[in-house]
Amino acid sequence: QVQLVESGGGLAQPGGSLNLSCAASGSTFTVNVMGWFRQAPGKEREGVSCITRGDGTTYYTEAVKGRFTASRDNAKSTLYLQMNRLKPEDTAVYYCAARRENSAYCPLVTSGAKDEYNYWGQGTQVTVSE
Repeated sequence: QVQLVESGGGLAQPGGSLNLSCAASGSTFTVNVMGWFRQAPGKEREGVSCITRGDGTTYYTEAVKGRFTASRDNAKSTLYLQMNRLKPEDTAVYYCAARRENSAYCPLVTSGAKDEYNYWGQGTQVTVSE
């Protein structure tokens, strides 16, 4: 089993920045791809970014490209999401997710992408408002 704990959420002004962290514990050696998802009130959970374990290749949904940067420190079993130039539409609960399968495939925006992940954190609220 793998436990994921997110931190770093909060309130930011439009144009501001936040840096999310996700600390993994337990059988982290089983984890390959990790991802960030978000869910706004009344909306489906959507993929934001995913990152492979080996070479750290990152993928982003179009809405955050050029503004968000995902990274991971495998030695610390920690995933990060640096969010810059925040917009009100980025307001959501952000979730960290991890995938066991030994593959570099990064499920993100396809239908059912979230179902490809085996472990989830409890989420951290990000609010972007004046």
